[in-house]
Parts: sequence; structure tokens; C-alpha cells
Amino acid sequence: MITRVHRRGSRVGGLLRYLWGPGKAEEHVNPHLVAAWDGAGPLADLEPEVTATGRRDFRGLTALLEQPVRAGYRPPKKFVWHASMRLAPEDRHRSISDTTWASMVEQMLTEVGVATTATDPGLRWIAMRHADDHVHIVATLVREDGRTNWLRNDYPRCVKATYNVARRYNLHRRVPPADRTAHRRPHPVEVSKARRTGRAQTPRDELRRRVRAAVAAAGSEEEFFARLREAGVLVRVRHSSTDPEQITGYAVALPGGHTADGQPVYFGGGRLAPDMTLSKLRLRWGTPKPLSAPTVGRAERVEAMRQAAAAVTAAAEEIRREARTAPGRAQATAVAAADLLTSLAYAVEGDRRGQLHRAAEVFDRAARDLYGRVRRATSRSQELRAMSRLVALMGRISGDDDAVAALALVMDLARLADALEDLRQAQQRLHQAEAARAVAGALQVVAAGRQQVVAPPLTPTPTPEPTVGGGRRAARGR
Repeated sequence: MITRVHRRGSRVGGLLRYLWGPGKAEEHVNPHLVAAWDGAGPLADLEPEVTATGRRDFRGLTALLEQPVRAGYRPPKKFVWHASMRLAPEDRHRSISDTTWASMVEQMLTEVGVATTATDPGLRWIAMRHADDHVHIVATLVREDGRTNWLRNDYPRCVKATYNVARRYNLHRRVPPADRTAHRRPHPVEVSKARRTGRAQTPRDELRRRVRAAVAAAGSEEEFFARLREAGVLVRVRHSSTDPEQITGYAVALPGGHTADGQPVYFGGGRLAPDMTLSKLRLRWGTPKPLSAPTVGRAERVEAMRQAAAAVTAAAEEIRREARTAPGRAQATAVAAADLLTSLAYAVEGDRRGQLHRAAEVFDRAARDLYGRVRRATSRSQELRAMSRLVALMGRISGDDDAVAALALVMDLARLADALEDLRQAQQRLHQAEAARAVAGALQVVAAGRQQVVAPPLTPTPTPEPTVGGGRRAARGR
């Protein structure tokens, strides 16, 4: 079950006419009320009457909902709040009665702050149903005592409240609350521009991928900036206003990504991902051990893969052991493991965005800490980071021996993803647990040989249309 918060409006009657109407494709069947604010009286008295012409008269219900707005002190221009609660496809076979829907709606709205008891002069709202799998909620944002309830942060609060309702009623699909671990998705303007210019990815996504690879292979900011420039990325550093010798931040751009007047479009690290600011990268790197340039060859590459596999096995055991006792230490290890997978993806697939690259992107989401926080490096995370740098220095896989060693490392990383899923489940961070589960499955497919280790050239595909801002961006036809 998920609750979708629609754009706010200023016409109660227009929205009610749409909800009780036939719908855009005659999909509205038997529209009727299932719940209303405490003190509203019987639902039968609130139901819009059918007139002699066969049309419904919404004036009475509209007047009741708008009454606090008309009497309120400086009410907002857009005072109509509209949301919908919808069952997931796997739950739609369940026959949910109007009484159950009313109970679920009231519990959700009470937790959000829309529904109150009759002793509290709160908002007026109704819940109506015109389909088996969802209900609509309409509320006016002025309380009966004249004050405005702005319902700030309503969407994340509704998602959290709906998740709690779904747990109480044992529904199959439960969308957990947002955990702020996802990176910023491209704006629709960026997506449209990428399509017009024939790019497979938006500049923001491409830069995130290149910066992540440089972070995984670097041990200091000097090496990080050098790797970015070697990868063809334009780098602009920000110096301190008090100490010109001190670097306080950075921004990156693609040579081909520019404005209409030819200026490069720069993105700061924090605009790519919440944990990619320079200060957080410094904490993430810690104090790495010096790593001299190793001899590069097939035998050395195989040995590097074996060393990395041993480090990953030990790290997976440590994550399982510390999942409940010391999650902070396990967090630093998980981030370092994500860097190792990123370096391995480049060693196997190069710049081609194959299965391992996609798994590395999802692993990065599963390993990231809440709100962009970064834990201090530990001895285990430093060991994995050293293996990540070593794999990056060894270059591309070129033969059967190192391909077999790479497959063994992929399988060990799949086991570590399983351990990371256990950690996220113990922390009740369910979005990240789902991401870790997906990574483990994808890596097992690669390790089992059902996906080629050296990926063929990929056919560029257009960047998918993002959903910006969750469900709040969908405009209603009213």
C-alpha cells in the first residue's frame, strides 16, 4: 500500500465533481463516502444527493468542507489537500470492506495530523471510494478554530504512516519511510536535454559514476583529482576564504555538458550524492597506507583478486558479527566493500555500463549511511580500500585465469551483500535491505556464468524518465 499526495488546489467542488464523476476512462464505479471527520454526522447525510436531472448536487458537502476556510483568519490560497491510498497489485485480490478502509484511513490521517477527535477543533476531511483498490481523501487546511494547518513534510509523513497501517493489517507490499540514502535524481530538464543530445545518461549520472570510480581507486584528494582529470572530467576546486592554500570543496563537469552559451555545467559533490562532499570523502579515506605502483601482469592480477577475495570473506563475517553490537564499524566496512565492487566493475567491463556497473550503483545505495553521514575508517575498511585501489591499479582483465579469479571475487561480494542485507534488516532500513538483496542476486547471476564476465559493447538506451519528488508532481485534471 502507498499513499500518494497530489498537488494542492483551491476548488473543493471541482475536485468532488471529478471524484464522483465517471473518470477519465469510465473507471469510477459506485462512488461513495467511507469516512469523514469526527463530528461530521452520518455519512448518508454528507453523501451528495442525486437530483431530478440525474446529476449530483455537491453544494452541501462543498459548503461544509469550506466553512472553516471562509471563517478562518487569512486562509491560504490553496487550501484543498488531496491524497489517495492504493493497494499494491499483490494485495488487490483481497476484499477490503468500507469499514476496513475507513479504519485504515483514520489511522493514517491521525498519525499525519489531519484527523482529530471531536474535542479538538481540527481539519474537516472526507474519504471516498470509487474502486476496489483505492480511496481518495479530501481535506481543507483551515481548522475549525480558524488556524491554518500547513501540513509541512506531508508526503514523507504519509508514507511512514501508511507503512505502519500496512503492517497492522498484514498487507504484502509495504513501502518503508524514506531513509535519505538515495542520490539526487536528474531533473526532467536534464533528462530532456540528454535525449535531445543523444546521451545514454544525463551528465549528472555520468559524473556520479566517474566520481565514484575515482573515489574507489584513490587514497587522497590529490590522487582523487588526478584520476578525475585522467578520466576526462573537468575539475574546479574551491579554496578557503581565510586560507587560500586550503581546498574546501570541488565541482565537476563533463566537457560536452554545457549551457546554451557554451559554459560547462558544474555539479558539486553533494549534488551528485549525499556522501560525496570533499569533507566526507576525506573522512572516508582516512589515513591510507602508502601503496607503491605494483607490477602489472596476469599472474599479479590473479593474486590481487585472491587477496581481495580473502579480505571480502573476512569482512562479510565481521559484518554479520557486528550487525547488532557495533553497526558503526560494519558501516565503514560496507562502504569500503562498495568501492571494491566499483573497482572490480571497471576491471571487468571498463567504461561499458554492464551488469557489474549496475550492481555497483545499487550496492553504493545499500552501503550508504543515513543522511549522508560517513563513519570513520576502521582497520577492516582500510584493508578493503587498499584492495580496491590494488584492483584498480591492476587494470583490465585480459584472460581466462584472471577472469576465473574475478568470478570468485564476485561470488564473495555476493555473500557480503547477503551479510549487508542482514545488517540493514536488523537496523530496520528496509530500502537498503532490498537494495542489498538485489545486489546479491545480480552478483550470483554473474558468478554462476549466466552473465559474460567481459561484457560486449552495450547499445546505448535513453535515460529513463525520473519521478521527481515522489508522488507529489502528478497534476490533477481539475
